[in-house]
This record gives sequence, C-alpha cells and structure tokens, in this order.
Amino acid sequence: METIMKAVHLMENKKSNEAIALLEDYLPVADEEERFTIAELFIQWGFLQEASNILQELLQQYPKESEIKVMLADIYTELENDEAAINLLNDIQEDDESYLEALIQLADLYQAQGLFEVAEQKLLSAKQLNPTEPIINFALGELLFSTGDYKKAMTYYEKVIGLTNEMANVSIPERLAECYAGIGEYEEALAIYQDVDNEDSDTLFKYGLTAYQAGRKDISIKAWEQVIEIDPYYHTVYYQLAKVYEEEGMPESAYKTAKKGLQANEFNKELFFYAGSLAHQLNDDKESEKWVQQAIALDPDYKEAVLFLIEMFKTKNDDAKIIELLEEIKKTGAEDPLYEWELARAYNQTESYKDALNHYREAYNSLNKDSEFLKEFAYFLTEEGRVAEALPIFQTYLHQQPEDYEVEEFYNRLSEATDS
Repeated sequence: METIMKAVHLMENKKSNEAIALLEDYLPVADEEERFTIAELFIQWGFLQEASNILQELLQQYPKESEIKVMLADIYTELENDEAAINLLNDIQEDDESYLEALIQLADLYQAQGLFEVAEQKLLSAKQLNPTEPIINFALGELLFSTGDYKKAMTYYEKVIGLTNEMANVSIPERLAECYAGIGEYEEALAIYQDVDNEDSDTLFKYGLTAYQAGRKDISIKAWEQVIEIDPYYHTVYYQLAKVYEEEGMPESAYKTAKKGLQANEFNKELFFYAGSLAHQLNDDKESEKWVQQAIALDPDYKEAVLFLIEMFKTKNDDAKIIELLEEIKKTGAEDPLYEWELARAYNQTESYKDALNHYREAYNSLNKDSEFLKEFAYFLTEEGRVAEALPIFQTYLHQQPEDYEVEEFYNRLSEATDS
C-alpha cells in the first residue's frame, strides 16, 4: 500500500502522469486487494479505461463477485457501452446483495435507451424487494415524469418528500410543482413554488411560467425580471418576459427587453424577429427592418420573418426591396412557392413582365390548387396576351370557385372572343 499512497500524494501535488505511471508499474506485483484499490483510484481520477482493464482481470478471477460487476457496469455506462453494462448487470442473481442496486442501474440504462416500460418494470421489481427505499420511489417518479405521466409520478414524489426535499440534486417540491402544472393544476403548482427557495434561475423561470399559465402575469413579470438580475445570460427568459409586457400593453418595455436579450444572445433568430415586430408596432420601421433582416441572416429560410418583411415593403410600395430580398434568399437555396408568387407580383409591379411570367409559372407548379393564385395568374396571362394559356387556368379556378360570377362572365367573354 506504500506505493499506492505515494501515488495519491503525487496526484494531490498535481503530478498526475507520475502518479499513473507509478501505479501501472506496480500493478504486475500488486495483490487483488491492491489492484481493486488502484481501480477505485483510477475511477476517482477519471482514468476509466485503465480502471476497466483492472476490473476485467479481477472479474475473470472472481466471476461471481457482484461488486466488481456493478463497478464495471458503471464504467461501461460512462464509456457509452450500454450493451456491455446491461449484460453484466443482468448476470447478477436475485439472491445477490447487489441485486437491488443492479435493478436500479438497469432501469437507468433502459430509460436512456427509450425502453421506458422495461425500465419501470425493473424499478417495480426493486420496489417489491424494498418498498420504502426513497431512491427507488424517486427513480420511479423521475421515470414517469420524463414520460409525461405526471399524475403517477406525483404519487412517488410524495413518498419521497416526507423524507427529504432534495435527491440527486433534484428539488422534490419543484418536481411536484411541475407535475401539477403538467396536469393543468396551475394554482396548486403556484402555491408550491411560492414555498420553494426561489434563488435559482431555473426554478424562478419555471415559477414565472407557472404563474403565467395561472393567469398571474404580475408574478411572472417579477419572477422573470429576477431571473435576468441573477443571470443576464439566461437566454430563454427575454422572449417570455417581452411577450408578457406586450400582452400587458407595455410595448416599449417589451422592445427594451427584446433588445437586452439580443445583447445576451446574438444568435436568437426568434428574438431578432420579435424585436422587429415590436419596432414595427412602435412605428420605427427602419429599426424593424434591421432586426428582421438579422433574423433572416441567421436563417435565410425563416419563412415567417421573410413574409413579414415582404408585407412591410408592400405597405411602402417598395417592390425593388422585395425583389432584392427574395433573390438573395433564393441564392442560399431556400425555396418556397410563396416566394415565387411574391417575386412574380413584384416584377409585375416594376413592369419586368418576362421575369414576372417566369416566377408565376414556377409558383404554378405548387400553387395550382390555390384559387387566389390561379385567378391572379390567369388575369396576368390575359393582360400579357397569353389568352390560350389563361383559359384553362380560369377553368380550373371556376371549378374551385363556381359562384364567382364576375370571373365566369369574364371567362365566357374571353372564350367567345377567342372562338370568333
């Protein structure tokens, strides 16, 4: 053990390479107990593969030693070799003292693989062996919480909360509050949150969200303002807080919050777009365009933002900007029949009829069942003297809108003129 203690002192003095080399040199002459201790140290220091090699050798010598299997399964799990971990744990027999621990570990592994029913069965088997063990009730609560079975999860959390308010760094009251919120009982959830220590930004954010769902926007505003004070880089909160300000008739505060959020996170396309929307509400279209353009720069196929900008340009009769925007977006590979339609309209307005025709035809490939598009396209073709092409499109439109007598009359006149 003297060599092992020497290695520990080396590690404490941050001489990790020397410590590891010393132990690896010592391994060939170490007895079983010493090798097991070295494996434990390697795990503690994060040298998992080295620990695994030792434990595998020990397991060959002692194939029924469940403690080694559990430790090795832990390592395999950390090394993302779940199948090997599962095989080891399933090899532990029911009469073994490590069987309960193996069941809990197996449940974690099956849950990670999305095999929730199998995981639940393992935990229920563990619960039969030890009905009052808090860690099993907690694990069942966590499993059911992860699958959205909040009502069932609550029954297990309530068994734990009588013993402790926290397990595995998880707040049990907070979990209960989330469960109540998950089943729509927001007032109950809110009451629990009000008794929880709300100094943590995550807890405060959820508290604010629950208050919002309960219709207590005053509480949600205070909670989310506090989140920003505690953690200015808590990105999610800015959008939520800005939304509540807007709903409460405070667009200036909403806009200020959105801009503050963009200082914390310059890659949030939704917040850029929302800032642009708020600036538009406040009649600052220059700033609005700037924010929305930045949203589109982050995601050229951000359809909602693109269409917003097009509508804004339309109100200013700025067809050149519509063309510039959409042609740039198309260069990135973003495609949408609505973009083609809007390009056709803009080119038509700027009297670039050949370009308009090309984009109308491109849009027609996808929008040939959209009656509004068909009507517009047919009239455009008529104006361009392409009556033969327009007539079947009018026919398709009238098949969809048989009560549009004005178009029907126009079509009949056009058809008669063509026949004559």
